[in-house]
Amino acid sequence: MANDATYTHGHHDSVLRSHRWRTAENSAGYLLPELRPGRRLLDVGCGPGTISADLADRVAGDGGEVVALDAEPGVLDQARAAAQRRGTANIRFATGDALALEFPDDGFDVVHAHQVLQHLADPVTALREMRRVTRPGGVVAVRDADYAAMTWYPRVPGLEEWLTLYRKVARANGGEPDAGRRLLSWARRAGFTDVRSSATVWTFATEAERSWWSGLWAERTVASAYADRAVEGGYATRAGLERIAQSWREWGRAADGWFAVLNGEALCRG
Repeated sequence: MANDATYTHGHHDSVLRSHRWRTAENSAGYLLPELRPGRRLLDVGCGPGTISADLADRVAGDGGEVVALDAEPGVLDQARAAAQRRGTANIRFATGDALALEFPDDGFDVVHAHQVLQHLADPVTALREMRRVTRPGGVVAVRDADYAAMTWYPRVPGLEEWLTLYRKVARANGGEPDAGRRLLSWARRAGFTDVRSSATVWTFATEAERSWWSGLWAERTVASAYADRAVEGGYATRAGLERIAQSWREWGRAADGWFAVLNGEALCRG
C-alpha cells in the first residue's frame, strides 16, 4: 500500500506464488466466525486476491460483497482475472492507500488486512482509517507474521543470516517485520477498546511443503525486489545472497526439515 515505507518483497513471481497459496481457511480462520451472508467487507492490501475471493464467497447473498483494495494495479489485474475464472461475482477491485482510505465513514461491516501492517511506516494510522470506515458493531481483522518468532530445524547456519538480513532490510524500508506481537498494542493506540488477540502458525514439514517453501525463499533471496534492496542498501552482496539461497535449498532437502511461521491476529471493535 502507498505510504512512507517501501514494500520489501516487491511483486516478483516468487512472492506472488506465496500469496496465491493463501486462502481464507489457512490465513483468516480467526475471522471466519464473524462472516455471514449480506456483510460488506473491505480487504485492504488484497494482493492477488485469493483470500478476498474466499471471503466474498462467505458473505455472498443478501447483497453481501467484498471490495478488494491494493496499491499495485498490476496485481489487481491478476486478482480480477482469478475472480472471474472462479466465478466470484460479488467482488470488486480498487486501487488505494491504506493510510488514506477513500471510503466514507461507517461503510463496511468488516475490514480485513492480511500481512499488510508490517509493511507500513505508520500502522496505527492505517488502523485508525480501518476503524473509521467500519460501522458501529463491525470488526477490523488484522493478521501479520512475526519474523523474530519464526523457527526451524535443522539449524542451517545460513538461515540465521537470512533472518538477520531480512529484518534489517524490512526496517530500513520503513516497516516492522516483527509486527505480529505488536498488533494488540497498535490496535489500542488506534482507539479500539475491545481487541481479541490470537496467534496461529503456518507449518512446512512434508517433503512437498519443504520443497515449495524453500524454493520460494531461495528464489526470492536472489531475484526479487528484496534482493535488490538488500544489495543497494549495502546490507548484502550478490555472493552473500546466493550463499543464503543455497542454505534455503539445503534446508529444503533435509528429510527431517520443519519450519514454523508464527502469525499474530487481532479482532478489533469499539
